[in-house]
Amino acid sequence: QVQLVESGGGLVQPGGSLRLSCAASGFTFSTYDMSWYRQAPGKERDLVASISSFGYSTNVAASVKGRFTISRDNAKNTVYLQMNSLKPEDTAVYYCRAVRLSREYWGQGTQVTVSS
Repeated sequence: QVQLVESGGGLVQPGGSLRLSCAASGFTFSTYDMSWYRQAPGKERDLVASISSFGYSTNVAASVKGRFTISRDNAKNTVYLQMNSLKPEDTAVYYCRAVRLSREYWGQGTQVTVSS
């Protein structure tokens, strides 16, 4: 069975940092495109950052450019989201997503709250 297990979320003050991890199992991780999405209450789920299979290329949303970095370690079957200079607007549930061809898998989501 496929599993995407997220960790690293929590409560942080504005300007602080968090590092999210998503550990994958049950599929050939290195061949899948990976991405992070987020969804705040009452809003749509939006793409935050993505990284291609084998880590050939990366992309981040304009709203987090310069603050967030996506990376992957294929030897550990894990994708990361380094979040710096966090703002209250970054508060959301963050989801890990794996995609290859017609297959799509989602993690359970982890809460990130940025507040004083």
